[in-house]
Amino acid sequence: MANYLFISSRDPYESPDSESFIKLVESIQARHHSTTVFLVQNGVLSARSGARHSEIIQRLARAGVTVIADRFSLRERAVGKLADGVAVADIDRLVDLMIEPDTKTIWQ
Repeated sequence: MANYLFISSRDPYESPDSESFIKLVESIQARHHSTTVFLVQNGVLSARSGARHSEIIQRLARAGVTVIADRFSLRERAVGKLADGVAVADIDRLVDLMIEPDTKTIWQ
């Protein structure tokens, strides 16, 4: 079983492929692979509690996907309260995840 690391840096409100990206994450998770979504830059906007896209993030977390938001990106975009199931980490955690053995990284 492989580890899948999805990095999302795009604004979910402006990116036309956000929906297909989420479907890909869900399909990988459904195959029982270890799946992590790391939100950076404008990707953290979907982690804001009450945001339209936060429901999708919560659904992923409930399905067993690890969802992490970059601390610096959150601070720069004034995102305070996060949706349930979202962890916060520094960018060095992303690097650690990328170099784990058997990890496939997909960046949106």
